[in-house]
Amino acid sequence: MTEPTRPLVDDKRTMRNVRVLVAAQGIMGAQMPITFVLGGLAGQVLASNKLLATVPISILVLVSMFSAPVLSMLMGKYGRRAGFLTGVTAGGIGAAISVMALYQGSFALLLVGHALTGIYMSAQGFYRFAATDVASEDLRPKAISWVMAGGLLSAIIGPQLVVFFGDALAPVPFAGGYVAIVVLNIIGAGLFLFLDAPRPAPRKVGDSTGRPLMEILKQPRVYTAIICAMVSYALMNLMMTSTPLAVVGCGFTTDDAAHVVQFHVLAMFAPSFFTGNLIARYGAEKIIAIGLFLLLGAGVVALNGVELNQFFIALVLLGLGWNFGFIGATAMLTSAHAPEERAKVQGINDFLVFGMVAVASFASGGLMNGVGADDVLLGWSAVNYAMVPFLVLAGAVLITYVMRREI
Repeated sequence: MTEPTRPLVDDKRTMRNVRVLVAAQGIMGAQMPITFVLGGLAGQVLASNKLLATVPISILVLVSMFSAPVLSMLMGKYGRRAGFLTGVTAGGIGAAISVMALYQGSFALLLVGHALTGIYMSAQGFYRFAATDVASEDLRPKAISWVMAGGLLSAIIGPQLVVFFGDALAPVPFAGGYVAIVVLNIIGAGLFLFLDAPRPAPRKVGDSTGRPLMEILKQPRVYTAIICAMVSYALMNLMMTSTPLAVVGCGFTTDDAAHVVQFHVLAMFAPSFFTGNLIARYGAEKIIAIGLFLLLGAGVVALNGVELNQFFIALVLLGLGWNFGFIGATAMLTSAHAPEERAKVQGINDFLVFGMVAVASFASGGLMNGVGADDVLLGWSAVNYAMVPFLVLAGAVLITYVMRREI
């Protein structure tokens, strides 16, 4: 098998781009916690069938899945900036449509708004990959980790915007939060003018496009990374999507739900200041394993009670588990393909990751409002028990990969 060629390395340029991407993750990324807090609650207000309450979030993630390969190919042809500006534009328009939906009482229009927000979510997912485009091998996991650390700012901004502006346009609930998203996209769009990611040179006839995709996906390092990323992200989404419904359903307030999600998002991104260093020192596989154990711990805590402090602890563990599992899997993947294979590998990775996340989102609403239609505790328990088989799958694949590599 032909060895993947090494990428052009320019760590000075990498660090310049990392600073831009950290800011983008922090400012524009704040719309994601807002959307995840308000999406299910707005859906519950507008949907005639409460089983459909989390469908806006599910549609968002489903569109993210199908957008990922398209955006990846777009960036492969026209550059990162084109893909990121496409995402920002879609995010702003989507939020504006969601405001219209709330004023008109239209659940269908809310779905359209969240679908467009899904394009933004997909584009944001490529920030981490953009940080590695010209990074040296040692810098890659750190660059990914630093960009993800920008989420700390989004974790602070997003939920606070829900608290301060969620009901600012009363008597229409939640509209103010979506207006805040429009403003975030307008402010953040200018950041990409500073991204040093010129349009790729056009491919010439005979230029290598790397190995066939199926050949790449058969590599144990590649499919192990993708499966662990899928499970880490999907289980985080499964539990987080249900959390506002569970918190409010257990008698707490919308502000309580926003604060729980805020601590969760802080836990998702705070470790990113050192996750890259841990990966560089101990290897991605060990960090992924820790992440899977933390996700399991989140489920165990959640199953042991529904006091507010237990929601906080469970969601913090969930965020930490996602950070270690997802960043570890991303670092693992970036070391397993050649530069010319980047667009197709990263595109199929995010297609599969967001596909699994979409399934988790739909399942979350069904478990909370189906299994737990008359009993919030039953629905919340079902959500957490549902995590177990997927953690077993990811753990088994990871252990098998490590054991085979060491033989």
